[in-house]
Amino acid sequence: MAAGEQFPPERRLAEALGISRMTLRRAIDELVAKGVVRRRHGAGVFALGPKLDQPLAASSFTEDMLARGMRPGSRVLAFDVTDAGAHIGRRLHIDDGAEVITILRLRLADDEPLALEELHIPAALVPGLSAEDLENSSFYELLASRFDIALNHSVQTIEPTLLDTDEAKALGIPEQSPALLFERTSRGADGVPFEFVRSVYRGDRYKIRTELTLPDRFGETGPPARDRPTASAQQPQPEGDHV
Repeated sequence: MAAGEQFPPERRLAEALGISRMTLRRAIDELVAKGVVRRRHGAGVFALGPKLDQPLAASSFTEDMLARGMRPGSRVLAFDVTDAGAHIGRRLHIDDGAEVITILRLRLADDEPLALEELHIPAALVPGLSAEDLENSSFYELLASRFDIALNHSVQTIEPTLLDTDEAKALGIPEQSPALLFERTSRGADGVPFEFVRSVYRGDRYKIRTELTLPDRFGETGPPARDRPTASAQQPQPEGDHV
C-alpha cells in the first residue's frame, strides 16, 4: 500500500483474508508497534511509508526531500517580530531586547506533514522578510540569494521527545506520540550565529543514520597484528537522521 492509503473496513478486510476480526486486530496492533501503519482515532488505519533516514550532514529539508524524489513543501503557521529574550539572545549572541523574527513552519513531503520547525533569526539580518517568502521555499537558498548569508557551520543536538497537544494537532498524529527534537544553531562565514532552529520530527517517519570510522591513531604502520580486523569481522551499521 502507498503511504497515506487507508485500510479497508475491518469487517471487509477480515472476510477477504479469511481470518477472524480478533486475529486481524492483533496483526494490526503488531504493524502499529513496528511503525508500518498508524491508527487515527475515529478515522481508521493508514499505511506509512518507510522511515526516512539521512546522514548527519549540513543540508536543508528541501534538499533532503528533493534528493529522495519527494516534493518538499512548507506552510507558515506563525510569523512574529519580538524581543529576543534571554534564551534566544544567548543562542544568537545578541542583546535580550534586540528584535528577532520567529517563524513557525510545517514541513511537508508529498503533502504529508513530517516536521514542525520554529525558526529564530535576528531581524536586522533580514530586512523586509515576510511570511510569503517562506512558503514552499528553502530558507537557506533565500538567505544566500537575497541577504548574502551562507551557511558555514552548524551545531545540532538531537533527543527523543513526546508531542504536546499543539504539535500533534499540526502534524496530524496522536498527542504524546514519540518524536525527535532537533535544536540547531547555524553560523555564517564570519562565525556569527544567524539562526536558531527548534524542529520536531515525527518519530514514526524518521530515523537517524550515522557512519562510524576508526580514528587514525595508529599512523601509517597500522594497529598491531593482533588488533587488526580479520576478513570475517563485521562492523555494526547504526541507523539515524536529520540536520
